[in-house]
Amino acid sequence: MKMSEIKDLTPQELTAKSRDLRQEIFTLRLQQASSQLEKPARLRLLRRDIARLETRISQLRLQAA
Repeated sequence: MKMSEIKDLTPQELTAKSRDLRQEIFTLRLQQASSQLEKPARLRLLRRDIARLETRISQLRLQAA
């Protein structure tokens, strides 16, 4: 997910997307623990996407204050 895509989302959409990605990370970690994970790089990408989302959420909170 690119930052340009993230900038177009509303705060509610950002929160929902972050929640979905965190759920996906959880399932991938379970797969990793049971040695069934096919794409280990996906974990890294998800962590970065979550960081981008959280950064944008905090930017919006600072602008609103």
